[in-house]
Amino acid sequence: MKRTNYSSGAKWEDIVGYSRAVRTGNTVEITGTVAVNENNQLVGGNDAYEQTRFILQKIEKVLVQTGASLKDVVRTRMFVTDITRWQEYGRAHGEVFADIKPCTSMIEVKGLIEPAYLIEIEATAVITD
Repeated sequence: MKRTNYSSGAKWEDIVGYSRAVRTGNTVEITGTVAVNENNQLVGGNDAYEQTRFILQKIEKVLVQTGASLKDVVRTRMFVTDITRWQEYGRAHGEVFADIKPCTSMIEVKGLIEPAYLIEIEATAVITD
């Protein structure tokens, strides 16, 4: 089975040893994604909804690069630093996945790599078309 790695070009990929996304066959795995733009600047500030919305846009972009789309997403994993804000994260996720309805998890974690990150999202897609 063919494996293709996709890079964002972030210096962390070589330091830590990971890819932005990996496609094997018809399966695409998207690595943990946070709300930083191409200039490594936080997007959304302390707004959990905005951080989530931006992350899902980034995930959609990499899915397109792999030949997939949001409709192919079968699972998301949301790692959040404050579960009491679940409605903010959930609203953004629901706006994107209302009709797709992938399996999902929302897990509170002690912290993410930068204290300003409120959420990190991973995704799995299976291309069926």
